[in-house]
Amino acid sequence: MHGPPGQTLPVIAERVSKRYRGGWALRETSLVIPPNRVVALVGPNGAGKSTLMGLTTGLLRPTTGAITVFGDRPTGKGLHPAVSYLAQQKPLYQQFTVTETLTYGARTNPTWDQGYAEYLVAQAGVPMNAKIGTLSGGQRTRVSLALALGKRPKLLLLDEPLADLDPLARETVLRALITEARTQGITVVLSSHVLAELEGVCDHLVLLHNGRVVLAGDVGGLSPNGVPLGQLALQHMRAAAAQEEAA
Repeated sequence: MHGPPGQTLPVIAERVSKRYRGGWALRETSLVIPPNRVVALVGPNGAGKSTLMGLTTGLLRPTTGAITVFGDRPTGKGLHPAVSYLAQQKPLYQQFTVTETLTYGARTNPTWDQGYAEYLVAQAGVPMNAKIGTLSGGQRTRVSLALALGKRPKLLLLDEPLADLDPLARETVLRALITEARTQGITVVLSSHVLAELEGVCDHLVLLHNGRVVLAGDVGGLSPNGVPLGQLALQHMRAAAAQEEAA
């Protein structure tokens, strides 16, 4: 291993807290995300999932504690160069064609790989001259994914990116995404409320509840008896909620 071990780790959070006006979104959260994993980030609404992603992207700054991404501290001013981020609200210009969208990607990302982005669009069967506004939800998501992967990230953060798709489109997009992540050696953090769709896809689990990490680790180690990821997450969510009620 070259250099300090932290430089090769996608994310190290050390006692990170984030406070908004309404209260604490994350509290004293410590976490390591190892490389080459597809991570399921799960937890009830308000657990802190989007905040944790925002801190990792560098778009948010922690109130206390420290977070490093591949050995660098995100500034809180903009996206870390090795990170791509895709949320449910996909920032695509409806009037742009697919070609213009990729040109925009090339202009805004110094590490842009045009050939790779075009390959991902072609693989999805999306016509390059089509306007974004005319595409189906599934096609738009594939173009967003081509934008996210075209910059050749080492870490890809996906915050409920499939929420507006029908089940078949979800499955197709997810399969394409995981194939690329595995082939390219990208670490993926995937937040989703549909626990079943993460099974067989994610090999690492991070479970948040009320701004704290309740469970984190490789699925094989957390579930030696082969309990499916969804069931495992639900069991721990129920236990955390019950503990909270009892307190």
